[in-house]
Amino acid sequence: MTRPTAALDREIARLAIPAFLALVAEPLFLLADSAVVGHLGTPELAGLGIAGTVITTAVGLCIFLAYGTTAGVARQLGAGHRTAALAQGLDGLWLAGAIGLPVTLATALLAGPLVGLFGATPDVVDPATTYLRIAALGVVPLLLILAGTGVLRGLQDTRTPLAVAVLGNLANIALNVSLVYGVGPLPRLGIAGSALGSVLAQTGMALALVLVVVRAARREGATLRPHLPGVRAAARAGVPLIIRTLTLRASLLVTTYAVVLTATDTRSSAVPIATHQLAMTLWGFLAYVLDAIAIAAQAITGRHLGAGDAAAARAVTRRMVRWGVVSGVATGVLLAASSPVLGALFTGDDGVRDALVPVLLLAAVAQPVAGVVFVLDGVLIGAGDGRYLALAGVVVLGGYAPVVLLTSALGAGLPWLWVVFCVLFMGGRMLTLLRRAAGDSWLVTGATA
Repeated sequence: MTRPTAALDREIARLAIPAFLALVAEPLFLLADSAVVGHLGTPELAGLGIAGTVITTAVGLCIFLAYGTTAGVARQLGAGHRTAALAQGLDGLWLAGAIGLPVTLATALLAGPLVGLFGATPDVVDPATTYLRIAALGVVPLLLILAGTGVLRGLQDTRTPLAVAVLGNLANIALNVSLVYGVGPLPRLGIAGSALGSVLAQTGMALALVLVVVRAARREGATLRPHLPGVRAAARAGVPLIIRTLTLRASLLVTTYAVVLTATDTRSSAVPIATHQLAMTLWGFLAYVLDAIAIAAQAITGRHLGAGDAAAARAVTRRMVRWGVVSGVATGVLLAASSPVLGALFTGDDGVRDALVPVLLLAAVAQPVAGVVFVLDGVLIGAGDGRYLALAGVVVLGGYAPVVLLTSALGAGLPWLWVVFCVLFMGGRMLTLLRRAAGDSWLVTGATA
């Protein structure tokens, strides 16, 4: 039985508002790093852009630790199996540690070659490599943050991740300023200090979330030891979401590579990369804002389907799509209005400031589309429809990558690359998701998808 619209709105808001604030806090890590490092120089900012792309790609491929855990825990909760829900969440934490250790080692050892893949000039390569080698130490904490946050979201708790995110960001800002420029007895470490400060803050956040989950598991009598069949099951269930995420990250990497290809000399190499870094950071910031509704979609959809109520899941989906459109219009207007002044917050380079404005205006126009994409992505993840999301991601990437690379090869500038990104990549995602949501194949009920 579906509930009245007002009741649906209250439930969405109860989960989405704390998730919104927490997700706003998450990209502030990179925004804070960009603001601090940007005043060291344009090459350092461009280097941060490349290193940040590598780290976010490595960690982003494991986003299933949050999304899959949220959906699985929510289904068990909806079916009335709270102890099983926490046991499944603990499996996710163990899986995060098992994945994080080899990824940390590989990223640190291959920092130089990874940065070299982007073809940047030497003044950009050096700071990028320095940042990446240190930031690799934060991979395990970041994966534990994903898994721990997913458990709590599945339990319908978005307030605890908010508190941890806020405190972690405050610590990150203080550590970045202190270690980059040197405060009191602390030495001036430059871009290395930014990476180290972020790692320390991320470690503290991971410890806090793991402690909350462990305490909840003890109260319910769930074992804390690794349950290997459960860990393996979590890994298998995450494969479609890994493919889905891989296609999304590949699209972002191709876009960054296309930007690098437009450069012809040292100066123009730094300016387009730095501009794209700032634009993509702000895009990611707004994407996280819109993703707050998707977080609510994952938790609510999983719970309703776990309880066997497909009609309620459908009703919530319709309502959340409307939320996504309205939120996208709001963020688009805000981005367009602030585009002339945002550049000054991150860099003193006039070339970067001027180049940033038209790119941000294009991003603003695409925000309502992004609102629909993120909401429906969350709904289908909450329903456990990872296989379709993986297939749709492959189709969109196959159409987008050749076009954006061809656009770059023809000598188009950064704004044209962003036109292709908004129209073909985001538009393609919206069409594939709307097609799936219109049917009934994703409405699978029960404690497991």
